[in-house]
Amino acid sequence: MSPTLTPSPIVATVDFEADGIQHGFLRLPYSRDDSAWGSVLIPITVARNGEGPTALLTGGNHGDEYEGPIALFDLARRLSVDALTGRVIIVPALNYPAFRAGTRTSPIDKGNLNRSFPGAPFGNPTEKIADYVTRHLLPLADIVLDFHSGGRTLDFLPFAAAHILEDKRQEAASFAAVAAFGAPWSVKMLEIDAVGMLDTTAEAMGKVFVTTELGGGGTATARTAAIAKRGTTNLLRHAGILKGEVERRDSRWLDMPSADCFTFSELDGMMEPLVDLGDPVVKGQPIGRAWPIDRTGSAPFEFTAKMDGILAARHFPGLVRAGDCIAVLGTI
Repeated sequence: MSPTLTPSPIVATVDFEADGIQHGFLRLPYSRDDSAWGSVLIPITVARNGEGPTALLTGGNHGDEYEGPIALFDLARRLSVDALTGRVIIVPALNYPAFRAGTRTSPIDKGNLNRSFPGAPFGNPTEKIADYVTRHLLPLADIVLDFHSGGRTLDFLPFAAAHILEDKRQEAASFAAVAAFGAPWSVKMLEIDAVGMLDTTAEAMGKVFVTTELGGGGTATARTAAIAKRGTTNLLRHAGILKGEVERRDSRWLDMPSADCFTFSELDGMMEPLVDLGDPVVKGQPIGRAWPIDRTGSAPFEFTAKMDGILAARHFPGLVRAGDCIAVLGTI
């Protein structure tokens, strides 16, 4: 639907077509008890220098993931327009209410932004953010980088990723961008829950799309923050937007070829890891135990690998509940 037919309630305080660097906000009206005519102000930076490709860089799609916001707040501060050809749109904390609360979902409406696309201009606040991205930001972009990590409940090997796509030219361009990002690991991604994602919305528009999982545990480390910063610079150089050469790093490729990569708990308990991130496993090997916590003397439930591979992600908190993902395997 045309933006002119259904305007978004979100108003940008920046001009996307103006040259130079602008720091402003996406102002989302939000009437609430403590501010009848209040707004959510989502920080945004637009840097443009003439004609050229556009990169859309987003972090904080989930509010408890920090490598992206660290890298993008840093980039917004240090970016020089003279080093650019084209345009960079930076939204360091896309789900700003969740980011301020340090939660995966929005405290306003419990919306999971990365399950809310393409959104709705008359929906809840999370859906309005998704709608604005879908109809106003994505159409401007040639390449999209959306940062993720494990948040408070998962921990990952630090990787950049793209999806296997029907359009093989688009797929090849996305995997080339992943390689340029230069994370220690690179993944050909399989999603177990792709409905409503920014990823699939951007890919359906034909965009080159790169995502990441750079750690987890609801924090960042010096190492993962550095990977995010270096990768952002590399991606912009690869896209021909930022001057300079891509800093090439060795990156090991992983595939996630099937649902057998994922292991879910069927009970509540206390997790005992039996392998660590990056460890090799073989099909049938025990990879973790869930101990009953309501009585002593009970045997733990043992989780086994459904395929050969390495441990690419694990459940982070010590306690697990039925339905939680406790492990993700990848194949080299």
